Amino acid sequence: MIPDLDSQIGITVYSTQFTGIGGKIRVQSKDFEVTELISEKIQNSINDQSGYAVYNLKKKKIDTNHALSGIFRQKGIRLKALGLKDASAITEQFVCSGNKGRAIENFSTDKYSLEHLGFVKKPLSKKDMIGNHFKLKITGCQSGLSDFTEHNKILNFYGYQRFGSKRPVTHLIGKAILQRDFKKAVDLILSFTSSYDSKENTEIREKLSDVENYGKYLDKVPLQMDIERMVLKEMIEHGEPIRAIRIIPVSLRRFYVQAYQSFIFNQSLSTAFLDGEDLFEAQSGDVCFDSHSIIGKYGKGSDQRLALPFVGYSYYKKTRFDFQISKILEREEISPKDFFIKEMQEVSSEGGFRHAAIRCSDYESHCDDVVEFSLSRGSFATILLREIMKPANPMLACF
Repeated sequence: MIPDLDSQIGITVYSTQFTGIGGKIRVQSKDFEVTELISEKIQNSINDQSGYAVYNLKKKKIDTNHALSGIFRQKGIRLKALGLKDASAITEQFVCSGNKGRAIENFSTDKYSLEHLGFVKKPLSKKDMIGNHFKLKITGCQSGLSDFTEHNKILNFYGYQRFGSKRPVTHLIGKAILQRDFKKAVDLILSFTSSYDSKENTEIREKLSDVENYGKYLDKVPLQMDIERMVLKEMIEHGEPIRAIRIIPVSLRRFYVQAYQSFIFNQSLSTAFLDGEDLFEAQSGDVCFDSHSIIGKYGKGSDQRLALPFVGYSYYKKTRFDFQISKILEREEISPKDFFIKEMQEVSSEGGFRHAAIRCSDYESHCDDVVEFSLSRGSFATILLREIMKPANPMLACF
């Protein structure tokens, strides 16, 4: 049975026949280890001469952005990460200086450490990261982990964190922005509640549904709800929803729209799978990624992997999945042209393509409760774990 939370984010199928072993993840930070992988070419280009300094950032109980902010406060150096890693894991990743010059000395705190690796001729970017390696412990699971062999037959869904996890609202905000319903977007940011969220958060959000009395509640909104406080303050001062949305950093506003695109993608993948489409083998007429992640038409005998459209204003209709995607857009009352937002052009999205299936390598299990694997950039470990564990409630399983 598909959990209700999965359905809310567009995932309505399992890819595998595996029964599931249950259990929980992230019981302790050390139970969830993530190591970032960069291309061999970039790895070999790191030297001890000069250029842009490259570091290895190891951290726990802190997310990447807060760790980098801490480094800036202590050492006065701004570093850029290739990917973001959350706080509920032990993680290891590459970070790079945006300016040439001397490197800072290695140092550590109780939550993170920074080790200088060398220099590169130009700053590292997201495209230099090829994926992540995971080592995960599943606590309280049933036996049978070693029986799971379908790791290369898993659909490449967007995971829970893309949608807000305990409060799956980011895609709904994105849809409201696309529909130019900025008042609804404000309401969702401030007052959308979820049965998975904490009692305290739910209580304050219920109060924030009282539009006429916004001014009474500003001081009651906790500091960690920083976006909510920004939006609420703007609404109190000016009462204009579009101004309140604009006060949100553009990167987050884009993320809202991308989350809605992710929801459409998840629905498309689910529906195509239920309709019997082969999503693991490309065929004539398909759009594919080659081994260098370059998009193109299917070519017989070449190393290509099937891609599905990621809907935007330049949506490409000529795929075998247009029937499913068009039906979903019709039901959602959204069209591709809606992704060009004249009133807020900076968050418009052209769209593109995404791998249909997860590319998993180096898969192995130990002791019937530990699993290791590598995933290419953009795929979610929780989606693979979802197939192994088949949790009745993903949030109680600490997804």
